[in-house]
Amino acid sequence: MKIPCRSRVPFALAMSLTWAFSASAFTFAQDKSSDDKKPTEAVKQEAASEKKEAPKKETSVEPASRTGHWMKRHETIMDRVKQGNVDLLMIGDSITQGWEGKGKEVWARYYEPRHPANLGIGGDQTQHVLWRLEHGEIDGLHPKVAVIMIGTNNLGGHSNDEILAGVKKIVRTLREKLPETKILLLGIFPRQDRKTAEAVAKTLARIASINAQIALLADGKTIRYLDIGYVFVEPSGVITKDMMPDLLHLSSDGYRRWADAIEPTLWTMMNE
Repeated sequence: MKIPCRSRVPFALAMSLTWAFSASAFTFAQDKSSDDKKPTEAVKQEAASEKKEAPKKETSVEPASRTGHWMKRHETIMDRVKQGNVDLLMIGDSITQGWEGKGKEVWARYYEPRHPANLGIGGDQTQHVLWRLEHGEIDGLHPKVAVIMIGTNNLGGHSNDEILAGVKKIVRTLREKLPETKILLLGIFPRQDRKTAEAVAKTLARIASINAQIALLADGKTIRYLDIGYVFVEPSGVITKDMMPDLLHLSSDGYRRWADAIEPTLWTMMNE
């Protein structure tokens, strides 16, 4: 039977409407999907813009400051410097700062009569000492001698050559700012605070290598060098906890040995 022509039109129209609706629904679904993604992309972009760059590694020769207790300690040192009357400087890290702790009795006996200033701050590396020297800690002073022992805290993040470069720059800065001051440069003290015997041996070998290079900075006149690490070590090669309780920082006996070891040279330099 023939389908009347009038029946074909509604059928075609229905099919057209069906496809149009399907296309519209697909387009709407796409738009909705795209809209759903927009917040996610925006969040990602915002997070990326807010992401902080990893802190740049400090070099051993570019002056760098620290925060927290460090700045308070710097201010304490500045208070002493402003008082003037300084003939002897002790420059370094926590081992030097320790003269005010376990070394205070030895300090009072050996150094207090010599009008000293303790420029030691715990945790300092060469770059931090450089910042302090550039920001007032030796301004206006005319000390006879500056004793320097620095570098052990650089071992974890700098090469031997970088540590040597940092020490060199400290010496150069002192010579430029305090041309009349003699420098007593000490080798980095030994330490045995590593977890394995192999790690201890590696650290001691590095220290010995660095010290051999630091020794070359001495000219025998205005700059002298001493390696007194041997006074802290037993004949067996071991550092006892009586000498260094944590195998890094000195006991009161350690400070006595330090003072005894440098006294002949220091006495000469102070009285020349």
